[in-house]
Amino acid sequence: MKFSYAWLATYVELPALFPADGGAPAASAAAEALGAELTSVGLSVEGVEILGAGTDAIDVVLDVEVTSNRPDCMNHLGLAREIAVKRGTTLRQPVFSFTESLSPNGPRASVQIDDPEGCPRFVARVIRGVKIGPSPEWLVRRLEAIGSRSINNVVDATNFCLWECGQPMHAYDLATVPGGEIHVRRARAGEKVVTLDGKERELDPEVLVIADRTRAIGLAGIMGGLDTEVTKRTTDVLLECAHFDRRRIRIGAKRLGMHTDASHRFERGADFEICAEAARRCAALIAELAGGTVEGPAVDQIAGRPEPVSWRLSGPELERFGGTTIADAEIERILSGLGFSPGKAGERLWEGTVPAWREVDFEPRRDRLPAREAWRQDLFEEVWRQTGFDAIPATLPALGGVDRGENPEHDRRDRLRDRLVGFGYAEAIHYAFGERRADSDLPRLVGTGEPIALANPLSELYAVMRRSLVPNLVAAAEFNANRGARGVRLFESGHLFPGAAAPEIEALALVTGGTGGDGGPWDRRVESDLLAVKGEIEALFAELGVAPEAAPADLPGVAPGTGALWSLDGEAIGWFGRLRKFDAAFPLFAAELLLSRLPLVRARIRVEPPSRFPGIDADFTLTHALDLPWRELAAAIREARVDDLARFTLKDRYQGAGIPDGAVATTIAFHYNAPERSLTQDEVNGRHQTLAADLERRFGVARGGATAGASGALGAIAASGAAGEKRHAGRADGEEKR
Repeated sequence: MKFSYAWLATYVELPALFPADGGAPAASAAAEALGAELTSVGLSVEGVEILGAGTDAIDVVLDVEVTSNRPDCMNHLGLAREIAVKRGTTLRQPVFSFTESLSPNGPRASVQIDDPEGCPRFVARVIRGVKIGPSPEWLVRRLEAIGSRSINNVVDATNFCLWECGQPMHAYDLATVPGGEIHVRRARAGEKVVTLDGKERELDPEVLVIADRTRAIGLAGIMGGLDTEVTKRTTDVLLECAHFDRRRIRIGAKRLGMHTDASHRFERGADFEICAEAARRCAALIAELAGGTVEGPAVDQIAGRPEPVSWRLSGPELERFGGTTIADAEIERILSGLGFSPGKAGERLWEGTVPAWREVDFEPRRDRLPAREAWRQDLFEEVWRQTGFDAIPATLPALGGVDRGENPEHDRRDRLRDRLVGFGYAEAIHYAFGERRADSDLPRLVGTGEPIALANPLSELYAVMRRSLVPNLVAAAEFNANRGARGVRLFESGHLFPGAAAPEIEALALVTGGTGGDGGPWDRRVESDLLAVKGEIEALFAELGVAPEAAPADLPGVAPGTGALWSLDGEAIGWFGRLRKFDAAFPLFAAELLLSRLPLVRARIRVEPPSRFPGIDADFTLTHALDLPWRELAAAIREARVDDLARFTLKDRYQGAGIPDGAVATTIAFHYNAPERSLTQDEVNGRHQTLAADLERRFGVARGGATAGASGALGAIAASGAAGEKRHAGRADGEEKR
């Protein structure tokens, strides 16, 4: 978005653009310095261009990237406000005046708003006796500097005000509007209008229009109609200055495939409160440029006023957020300059309301309904970006202690996700949409009747909001199976949408079938079955500390005798079973759980910084009964609490020559690492031998040997009877951590 340096200088004090002793280089330097300041407050300047050359240079144009959340800066006054606060100067508002001629019979225009949601405010003014002609040179120069073409003095006045204060306006030839009657309504199906670009547009009820008594004469917030445009024959002007709902304008612009300066601003959010003053400013400018008389009083039709957003700011909280101190006077100066009008609410505590031109960027906190209070972090940003983010010290976050989690819902979901990944599942992510009948042949725990339909679906495959996660997972499983996969293990977490009046529900679902693994040397070729799925779900419940009951049930789409419902406190929370219809060579098992109906478990994760010192690795091999599970050995090692034992892992399990029948040799790898110093070999050997002796005593194991070596080189694996054929009983990957 382009801005004129000379234009900005009319609202805020800036260095002279072309001093006698500096010329174009000085102008470029001044613009570059201004660009750096704007960039530092979050308004990135992408380029600087000098208009003209040498002594003929007339202006400098700044190309500013204004993000969609800052519509207040899509005009010169808004950008000048940021500059004034950054430089500690005063913002100069435009000064204008005009004589309003009061009509003895009241206003010669009337406004009726038939769609108050789409148009909560409409201001109309009439200027009589204008003379249409070219604009003066200063106005032409202003508009051309930012890439806007001059049309005539009346239209140029509306465009000038758009770029000055950010409020789109439109001028009608009053003679073409019967009785001066304006109606704001939805378009009728099949209604047509020829816009200013000469194109005929066919409309539908999703489009908001400006109409007279019988027909549409313009597209609200997008473009005016050709039949009512201001021409050389125009003598009386009807000026429109309205506030339109940004969502409605966006829908209309997308339906018609149009994008204009007006729609660009309305789609991002305009200032509700500025309408009356902007109309006064534009009417005064039209009277100045084209002559004529501004008729009064103005028509100001308000169908609904938005509730203001309040804010509260604590100085100590602001400083904790930024990590450094800031003077109270500086806080007040910044907030006042930005229009927040801070009032004292206590010691180092301020409060007020968000200015109307910034409400788009200050979404109220959802936990404060119905009260509309801004997020405090948004206020922190306002202060710190003007102070300078480089003033915030760069420090790494401290490690250590216990992370209790930020969100219990996230903690619950993440713990279950981690457990499923440990079971060998891969996470899938799908759209929240589906086919209309995608869940009709499968179990469904939520929603009755018809699903929520999309108003503008991409296709029939994405026509409704999902009420189950399983259909998309089944489709993914079929896709993989049809391309040669011997097995699938997929899960997904996300929200379900029971109905228009029902809240969203968080759920988790999985599908599994066929043979797992990729055929590697350590791969266990395990076939999915119903009992395995049941065990995995029970493990998920155990992670949350609950034990729901599973009861057999006849479920749609589930093979007879394989379906079951999970219930907790008499309420259904999930299901599982073998699916009846699946286009693949192996059976598919599925399950779905309603996480929203399961208890919250706040995560407690101990975080410790890694040691800066080298560690020592050590292995030993234990020969023990085959039926001794690894989990018991691992638990015993953890219970021993060996000093400086950082981690251990199951490395190998061996059966063969030298190993008695009914026994197995298990090799365990250990890593010792002290947080504050380097360990010696003797220290590790002593602790290692003590641990081995303890395991032998507890479980009756026969230790084949134990060695310890320097970090980076594993100790020798000692296995009884190493000669001869080996038969590996499998290996468990992953580490036990303390």
